[in-house]
Amino acid sequence: MKENAIKDKSFAFALRVIKLFKYLQEQKREYILSKQLMRSGTAIGALVREAEHAESKADFIHKMAIAQKEAGETEYWIDLLHQSDYLNDKAHDSIATDVSELRKLLASIILTNKKGKK
Repeated sequence: MKENAIKDKSFAFALRVIKLFKYLQEQKREYILSKQLMRSGTAIGALVREAEHAESKADFIHKMAIAQKEAGETEYWIDLLHQSDYLNDKAHDSIATDVSELRKLLASIILTNKKGKK
């Protein structure tokens, strides 16, 4: 079976976000920001999966671009949780690195497909 880095990484990231969501709700009693993080953090992988069945190359690029936007939003919520002291430095740096890698991978996929489209 062919390995799909973005599919695997976005799924693993979604699982990590779910665990962080549970921690924030159960241990920190934080309900608003964590829900936003859950929504955007799990949307990345969902959009990547949706892109697998895109109707055209343009549709594929569009779905990947939306996934990239969701990754950017997720980064925002992670930073906000850190700056408001819900996440310590170690937890923040670890998950922020993961979302940054996803953003870079998505950007590369989008760029490669845009070049191939012309």
